[in-house]
Amino acid sequence: MPPRPCVFLDRDGTLNEQIVRDGLPYPPYGYNDFRLFPGVAAGCRALCEAGFVLVVATNQPDVERGTQTKEAVEAMHTLLRSQIPDIERIEVCYDPGPAPTRRRKPEPGMLLDAAKALDLDLTRSWMVGDRWRDVDCGQRAGVRTVLIDFGYAEALREQPDIVVHSFPEAVAAILREPAVRPTTRA
Repeated sequence: MPPRPCVFLDRDGTLNEQIVRDGLPYPPYGYNDFRLFPGVAAGCRALCEAGFVLVVATNQPDVERGTQTKEAVEAMHTLLRSQIPDIERIEVCYDPGPAPTRRRKPEPGMLLDAAKALDLDLTRSWMVGDRWRDVDCGQRAGVRTVLIDFGYAEALREQPDIVVHSFPEAVAAILREPAVRPTTRA
């Protein structure tokens, strides 16, 4: 079977509602606060029906920082999988930063690990997220990027391929694009 295209998905602020404090996003406090944005489950279904593998790639540094438990994160992922059964894999990085590691976004390790494990075609794949780390991670992995722009109080480092304001808009944009990134001629 040939390698498959993928849509890599950030979790907080992309699939589920984030908590915004002082212009910056934070994950839900726990299982009871975990809520998908409207249209996320239907959008994921549409991406799967179009032939994309779905992989969540999420930094969860609060576990190592001691402000969130690994059990709470895993409970949210169990709930996420029950609400979006189309998700094939969830990659999690617990590294607290600020020093970069190969799996902590903006580094591409989670995407590269999933691509190897699932035989994914990165040239036909996407990264969807709400922060500069997601955009940079996707670009470093060689995939096209979609930023869901909430107007956070942080600057982008690199420019995404597409900017939208909701997950359904991200899905529609991906489904409109050609299957492979166009090559540029020098």
